[in-house]
Amino acid sequence: MSQKKTIGMYESFVRSGRETRATHYCPGCGHGIIHKLLAEALAEMGLQDRTIIVNPIGCGVFGYYYWDSGNIGAAHGRAQAVGTAVNRLQRDAVTVVYQGDGDLAAIGFNNTFQAANRGEHMAVFFVNNAIYGMTGGQMAPTTLRGMRTTTSPKGRDPQVAGYPLRVCEVLNQLKAPVYIERVSVADSSRIMQARRAVRKALEIQRDGKGYAFVEFLSPCPTSMGADPLKAALFCVEAMEKEFPLGCLRDESDAVSARPPRPAAPTVPALFAELADHEVLPARLDESFREVRLKFAGFGGQGIMSLGVCVAEAARSERRFTTWFPSYGPEQRGGAAACSVVLSGRPIGSPMVDRPDVLVCMNQPSYERYAGSVKEGGLIIADATVPLNDRPSQGVRLAALPAIDLSLKLGVPKAANTMMLAALTRLGVTGLSRDHLLAVLDASFKQRPALVEKNRLLFREAETWLETHNLGRVE
Repeated sequence: MSQKKTIGMYESFVRSGRETRATHYCPGCGHGIIHKLLAEALAEMGLQDRTIIVNPIGCGVFGYYYWDSGNIGAAHGRAQAVGTAVNRLQRDAVTVVYQGDGDLAAIGFNNTFQAANRGEHMAVFFVNNAIYGMTGGQMAPTTLRGMRTTTSPKGRDPQVAGYPLRVCEVLNQLKAPVYIERVSVADSSRIMQARRAVRKALEIQRDGKGYAFVEFLSPCPTSMGADPLKAALFCVEAMEKEFPLGCLRDESDAVSARPPRPAAPTVPALFAELADHEVLPARLDESFREVRLKFAGFGGQGIMSLGVCVAEAARSERRFTTWFPSYGPEQRGGAAACSVVLSGRPIGSPMVDRPDVLVCMNQPSYERYAGSVKEGGLIIADATVPLNDRPSQGVRLAALPAIDLSLKLGVPKAANTMMLAALTRLGVTGLSRDHLLAVLDASFKQRPALVEKNRLLFREAETWLETHNLGRVE
């Protein structure tokens, strides 16, 4: 008797450094059946090259070794968040999200609920085996009442653990989903219905009609401590009582395909929209040395706006630049930091772990970041910062009374302007004074009265730096 060769899957599965035709699934597991249904449907519908499958954490984590299509791995429970990004960035792609009950119905349930509520264009395939199969057979959100697991050895008690979560029924309360169906892979007739459901969900994605959700009741012989036949019977005789099979919703005939994406604005047009003046895109300049800066202090000290000013000045000079913020939950008083990279060529990462220049406005920032400054780099610290721990050998230090000077001039929140003047005077950014001042002025366009005050502070800081030999650079 000849066997039909599975299509849509790789010829061999290269896991653990060796080629094999065997998956990692246990005998009798439903994942292998569902994998085959999905792979064959994609191949027969001509969708393999258009499809991106988001792989979960759980038993289905190695799907990318099997499906011959595009694949992305997602963090635990975040598969539908990743699917959202895929379908918004790759609008013509067929987005498939594959998840188990722990990944989707536990840690990832809010991701599921919100994606369905938004009507994201994706086909979600949810494998429900009523237990955590990958991590040892613990109780899952879908574990049946009275069902024994390693974490419910006396059986699931609804008074303690609640009732099994019926995900299809929850999602069916929402307006946006187009198609919701629950199927099973416990026997041949049920597998044929599951096959039709898979294709229906993929057709909806192919035609751009919205969110489709298919739940599969699937046996897990190993975690249930049963042979494959008994595990399949459990799906039919026990699981289907709690999770009835059937189509809860199919509005695919009444839904129109989403309209084409509007043309994206060109880079110059986008810049013009964001700025009051024309800002041209960055240009390559190999002579401009990359500079990596870190700005740190308390929230409310203008740390973020200081970094933005430097980045905007670089943008106006057609340099490549990035600005990356990092701050605590507090609006005022919490830790605040941002990283800025300036370059004459495209920038690989906005992260700044080893800054060339560190600007710190308080002691915690100095203690946290001073040791990370590159040899030959510069630290510009406010004079209120105790300098008991000297910077590493080869790192210069400039101390400036930015806070005291701003208080003296009656603008206590403008110490960041003094630090901008220090960057300008010390010439560490490679940016012109005129551009930095122009960006400073622009930052106060909603409060014109502050423009001249900050210009005055800027000049006052420059004078202090010149009088004190560039701010005591050591």
